Amino acid sequence: MSLRIGMMVFDGMTMLDASGPAEVFNLADPERQHYEVVCISPAGGPVVSSSGLELSRTIPAVDAGVLDTLLVVGGASLPDGGVPPDLLDAVESLARGARLVASVCTGAFVLAELGYLNDRRATTHWRHAHTLAARYPRITVEADVIHIRDGRYLTSAGISAGIDLALAMVEEDLGVQTARETARELVVFMHRPGGQAQFSTALTTPPVQTGKLRSIMDSILANPAYEHTVASMGASAGVSVRHLNRMFQAEAGTTPARWLERVRVDAARSLILDGHPITLVAQLSGFGSDETLRRAFARQLDTTPTSFRDRFATTRKARAVTGDPSTHDSSSARPGPGAKP
Repeated sequence: MSLRIGMMVFDGMTMLDASGPAEVFNLADPERQHYEVVCISPAGGPVVSSSGLELSRTIPAVDAGVLDTLLVVGGASLPDGGVPPDLLDAVESLARGARLVASVCTGAFVLAELGYLNDRRATTHWRHAHTLAARYPRITVEADVIHIRDGRYLTSAGISAGIDLALAMVEEDLGVQTARETARELVVFMHRPGGQAQFSTALTTPPVQTGKLRSIMDSILANPAYEHTVASMGASAGVSVRHLNRMFQAEAGTTPARWLERVRVDAARSLILDGHPITLVAQLSGFGSDETLRRAFARQLDTTPTSFRDRFATTRKARAVTGDPSTHDSSSARPGPGAKP
């Protein structure tokens, strides 16, 4: 028996949120023996995406029937403009009978508005993670993960992360070999290395209102290479280290030590992308040594400085630093066939 997957789409939705997962299911099951994928909209008919591309036919929600999985795609208007009532009604009616309810990118705002993510862990696009957490405080928003499952609810990060989510679903349904072959065909990672922090600067700079703490953070952001410590930060604020920790937890949701490391990692990322050698990056970003930088990248980004450079720097800059794109250290071996460049 095939698993019926309903893609909930709407005007203004992000096309890749739907087409990416749909292509994963298609390549994993080209004979349509295991998956049936249908596009559903609140009222049916054509749907125009944010890019202007159109889905010419969609099933009205009232005619969609029972689904194994309901997958709600995202759209730029959901975090800012709110969720349209007809979209909420359509998702609510279909979610009742579904085994799994999933979202891609800002589709998490639809699930959150319906209360499905209350007291659960969830993620969304890094740019909107703070908004999701602030608007729905009962949700534990994990801003750095690519996708996450809590109970029958699955959420994924921004846009292309829908492909990662769909591959995880295929792995669960059809096995690791089918998922691996699908990833290879799509030329993407089976399990993407690292989290959203690789792509985001916003994750390191949460909104802070307290003037004293904001002043300290601004001075560190302006010069991360200076010999900042938690003790020196407390002295600048005129508070004890214990009180500084409480201030950071209340305002930034983290410790001063972890935030300082995030800022320095962010500075190091920019320096790497500008083409600086790793040793110089470690010095200019405040880490001092290659090893300290490497450990910080492992903690914060789940990758190495060299791997980050190979993944995100331009070919010209990467070759200028290494001299030869094939001379990588063993901790950052290039991915084999099927890996995303």
